[in-house]
Amino acid sequence: MAGTSTHTVTNQPPPLVGYDVFTADRALTEAVDRHTAPDVLDEVRAELSALGRAAGSAQLHEWADQANAHPPRLRSHDRYGHRIDEVEFHPAWHRLLGKGVSAGLTGAWTRPAGHVRRAAGFLVWTQVEAGTCCPLSMTHAAVPALRADAALAAEWEPRLTSTIYDRELRPPGQKPGALFGMAMTEKQGGSDVRANTTVARPLAEPGTYVLTGHKWFCSAPMSDAFLVLAQAPGGLTCFLVPRVLPDGGRNVFLLQRLKDKLGNRSNASAEVEFAGTWARRVGEEGRGVHTIIGMVAATRLDCALGSAGLMRQAVAQAVHHCAHREAFGGKLADKPLMRNVLADLALESEAATVLALRLAAACDDGGEQERAFLRLAVPAAKYWITKRCAPVAVEAAECLGGNGYVEESGLPRLVRESPLNSVWEGAGNVQALDVLRALRREPGALDACLTEIGRAHGADHRLDRAVKDLFTELADLEGVEGRARRVVERLALVLQGSLLVRHAPPEVADAFCASRLGGDHGASFGTLPTGLDLEAVVRRAQPEF
Repeated sequence: MAGTSTHTVTNQPPPLVGYDVFTADRALTEAVDRHTAPDVLDEVRAELSALGRAAGSAQLHEWADQANAHPPRLRSHDRYGHRIDEVEFHPAWHRLLGKGVSAGLTGAWTRPAGHVRRAAGFLVWTQVEAGTCCPLSMTHAAVPALRADAALAAEWEPRLTSTIYDRELRPPGQKPGALFGMAMTEKQGGSDVRANTTVARPLAEPGTYVLTGHKWFCSAPMSDAFLVLAQAPGGLTCFLVPRVLPDGGRNVFLLQRLKDKLGNRSNASAEVEFAGTWARRVGEEGRGVHTIIGMVAATRLDCALGSAGLMRQAVAQAVHHCAHREAFGGKLADKPLMRNVLADLALESEAATVLALRLAAACDDGGEQERAFLRLAVPAAKYWITKRCAPVAVEAAECLGGNGYVEESGLPRLVRESPLNSVWEGAGNVQALDVLRALRREPGALDACLTEIGRAHGADHRLDRAVKDLFTELADLEGVEGRARRVVERLALVLQGSLLVRHAPPEVADAFCASRLGGDHGASFGTLPTGLDLEAVVRRAQPEF
């Protein structure tokens, strides 16, 4: 029939854009309030709210789409056949990365409450485009490693903590800001960096070397400089490798290929060859692992923060969709079974956020007790939070039905990104074994964690029972390696439970303890027990704008 339309769009939720990603996240804002000194709290909240509004804008989400639709390309040679070893990014990538730098996401080391405000910002920024978080994270994490050499730190730290993004490859002394990458792993060793075969030969100038070797993963290969591990005469040693030498010439930095990755596609990861590559030693010869340990801790915390951000965005999208979508005579979010699923997802997201921000606060404190706490809590949190990210993202996508399987929804990108942080900076077994190492060698680390957990003693009987079960696990460390994941999982859960019991609304803490600690939970999301206030849990997780 002429003039009849068959394409009237109804019963679709509005796009989740045009809102403040920070202030809409109650768990995150409360954590920032809790861990920030009153004299800087207004400043921190205003800064994070500005970043949150940008992160929730349609403009930045368009840039993220463009950066993913046009992934980086390797340009090994110029038109004349000269080797240039450059990576070409879409302009949207540079805009996003520049925004992250200008927001202070590499400047935690220089400001009051620096780690908390930077951690919250990193969690917010992950929800825009996680690919840009890689260079931001490595630049941030390079600072403690460079401090092994006072002269290097004085030269480079102001550039790394700068809020100016300069994309050009120029001599470092001519740049107002710089980014760092890393090239640690090799194909024959992977996480076993002591198996590295890259060779460092000393030059006449003290502290300088030339490197020969191949790195299997080099993240953000267009950065200004890289931290690299290589075998010096005195053993495995850390080096700084600049892309451009002080005289303006290019260092030998041969990009062999870019990795074709499952996710994180807007970001470049490369294989790189060193063939007479100039380097500056960082720290002492033979102390390479010791030199980079602070960097490793910082990037592992960023893995937890990144996964917490991905989970938060996945949950926000799912709750938003179900709050507006109608099916079977009412809103999806009001259906008892969907409410159970959404509440279950929200619990996982909030637990990840409160633990990650607690670790950031410990970094700001810097005291001996907090350093001991971080030694055990960081690998435990990295293990557990990153492990939970993928199932949360997949379940959240299912909440949107077929729409969640379509690229335009944004959920497929979250799903592809979700396993990354579990692999990066040491996969699950590496983290679990690191926890065992700390338990055996550093008893103060366990004491600090138990002190933190004990602050909620007596507040919930299920938490108390879970802590007792953890003691039982820890009492027998004979042959513990085979059950290391079980031990680490329990440690992470009781840490989360202790924080939620003390700081979250009662309905959140009750549901978490009943399901995660009390054992009243199935093998999939949406199996929370009856008798809980799930409506309040879902309402708390809903982003309002």
